[in-house]
Amino acid sequence: MQPPRERLVVTGRAGWMGMGRGAGRSALGFWPTLAFLLCSFPAAASPCKILKCNSEFWSATSGSHAPAADDTPEFCAALRTYALCTRRTARTCRGDLAYHSAVHGIEDLMSQHNCSRDGPTSQPRLRTLPPAGDSQERSDSPEICHYEKSFHKHAAAPNYTHCGLFGDPHLRTFTDRFQTCKVQGAWPLIDNNYLNVQVTNTPVLPGSAATATSKLTIIFKNFQECVDQKVYQAEMDELPGAFVDGSKNGGDKHGANSLKITEKVSGQHVEIQAKYIGTTIVVRQVGRYLTFAVRMPEEVVNAVEDWDSQGLYLCLRGCPLNQQIDFQAFHTNTEGPGAQRPAAASPAPTAPETFPYETAVAKCKEKLPVEDLYYQACVFDLLTTGDVNFTLAAYYALEDVKMLHSNKDKLHLYERTRDLPGRAAAAGLPPAPRLLLGALVLLLALLPVFC
Repeated sequence: MQPPRERLVVTGRAGWMGMGRGAGRSALGFWPTLAFLLCSFPAAASPCKILKCNSEFWSATSGSHAPAADDTPEFCAALRTYALCTRRTARTCRGDLAYHSAVHGIEDLMSQHNCSRDGPTSQPRLRTLPPAGDSQERSDSPEICHYEKSFHKHAAAPNYTHCGLFGDPHLRTFTDRFQTCKVQGAWPLIDNNYLNVQVTNTPVLPGSAATATSKLTIIFKNFQECVDQKVYQAEMDELPGAFVDGSKNGGDKHGANSLKITEKVSGQHVEIQAKYIGTTIVVRQVGRYLTFAVRMPEEVVNAVEDWDSQGLYLCLRGCPLNQQIDFQAFHTNTEGPGAQRPAAASPAPTAPETFPYETAVAKCKEKLPVEDLYYQACVFDLLTTGDVNFTLAAYYALEDVKMLHSNKDKLHLYERTRDLPGRAAAAGLPPAPRLLLGALVLLLALLPVFC
């Protein structure tokens, strides 16, 4: 009989203590400790995500997913993933007892099992319930190829996030920041362990600073028994209903149907379902240019090996400061009959004289009656491009938000979120929440002094 694997137990502020192999100590194992941590500290009490890290490690190393006693490489990979998760949340977990206990515990277990700090990490357990009535997908795809399906029955439902890009171009990030950017040329929208998305933006008019998305490349990486690597590519006037190899699913693997592409409207609207990572992507061609929208679990969004190198991951970090345009200032400067256009030194592109402000407002109001940021983006695009199709781009971008965003209270955004120096952390927050955020940061900084 194989001896039980060493577990951990919390011992006050000192953190976690490795347990020996004696049978009398097995009842004080790691899982009761994690259960205590998961149930004793409400997740909504702070922005610290350590309980999520604990839960993921618990799921990866318990039940049918538990590594064999002699499978040290797999256990070390799970530990490195756990350590990576704690590093990502370190900034918001200062003074959190569960966080410091986890950090000490990881160090102890890595030492006990001679795990190196550098090496492969384990993939998050993949999860997603198949849609009702789709018996074919249930029968021909393994459980690991359905993201939600492999959740522990007592675990919380995944938190889904949304990112979208449309128009001149306007970006809504996974954290609901709304920005208007220049970003001419090729830029990465998403770059994580499972998926790469890159867009190419080109000038709308010769010599104009206004740009729009003319090319989109999506790479679904090879994953276990679920899917082969697949590439989808769209360009102006070419929106295929299949991957570049002509297929419409994930290939020859047993879980291939967990990745599917569906042509909703020929040449205008394509939807890609990647159920093995719980992700839905919508690509449209509106007029000459492309729009992009995605719904993705937070766990997949954050599945990034080298977190510090993700500065250009636009859906996650937003556009660089030097690429952002204050389109609301442009909108204000052009409001009303006879309003003056911005000077040439303005960060916004010069507006064509052929599209009066009053006409732009009327066109946008037809499709976007709520004067939110999508409406304002529509007016901006008509003034900067003179192309009425940008009205539809804003309209469909909002329709995609309604379909993909998990929080129906955040469908409409009203305040610009340009990351000005010194305000990046509180972008988009009104004054009162900013004060509360400052107080919270100060409190978290002082907690270690008093604990």
